[in-house]
Amino acid sequence: MRTIHLPVALLTLGLLVPLSPAWAHGEKPDQVKILQEQSPSNAPGKKAVMLTVSYGPGQASAAHQHPGAVMAYVLEGAVTSKLNDETEKTYKAGEFWYEAPGTVHSVSRNASKTAPAKLLVWSLVDEGRPVTEPLSQ
Repeated sequence: MRTIHLPVALLTLGLLVPLSPAWAHGEKPDQVKILQEQSPSNAPGKKAVMLTVSYGPGQASAAHQHPGAVMAYVLEGAVTSKLNDETEKTYKAGEFWYEAPGTVHSVSRNASKTAPAKLLVWSLVDEGRPVTEPLSQ
């Protein structure tokens, strides 16, 4: 299996154009790290992306949605999330959730004001589409 390491600048320009320079998962250049990106042979026209999202104490993401399916796993700390009309839920290290394509992710934040949090995220998205899109205004 081939691992691809992309600098954050390429992530921002290549995957997220024409989005604003601040990706929905944060403005710090080291907050989102692509671990690998693959084109699965059993899913023509799709791209599988694995990445981490790191939240500093008290840090939050802007409301957003993902055009593809997303699976998120809390590696470290705790993350509070709100999907569609569901109530906010806090996920601790070792817990996970699924987001169907187009799910509105209105809350995504570190549940702690003193400790960091980190997510492992896997997404299956159409080729040429970004992993994350801001909500339409």
